Amino acid sequence: MKISEVAERVGLSISTIRYYEKMGMIPEEYVLRDQNNYRNYEVGIVRHLNVVKNCLEVGFSIHDVKLMVAKNEFTKAEQIEVIQAKIAEIEGAQRKLEESKQNLREVLDKNIVCEGGFGKYDEPVV
Repeated sequence: MKISEVAERVGLSISTIRYYEKMGMIPEEYVLRDQNNYRNYEVGIVRHLNVVKNCLEVGFSIHDVKLMVAKNEFTKAEQIEVIQAKIAEIEGAQRKLEESKQNLREVLDKNIVCEGGFGKYDEPVV
């Protein structure tokens, strides 16, 4: 398949596919070169790129995906470990967001305003 066909099937831009290839997220087994040095992709690239796309959508970094691709094979236990670690990371981020939300509510409750200068409390008039 030509890169334009791969891009259409996977829903990625051609430049994104080239970037993923440059970053080492596409194993050589999926990329063939013809006589003109144009890329031709094996059919399996579609499934591979869908997995890459899904990993990025759920929060794995490009670096994470690159490491997973480089590993080449995962046991079920390793897959579970990677997913559980990502879940723990997301839960930690959720806790931090909840703390931030609570801190902002406390700022509102304390009636901190910026009109008299940044961070000054609005003193009640006596």
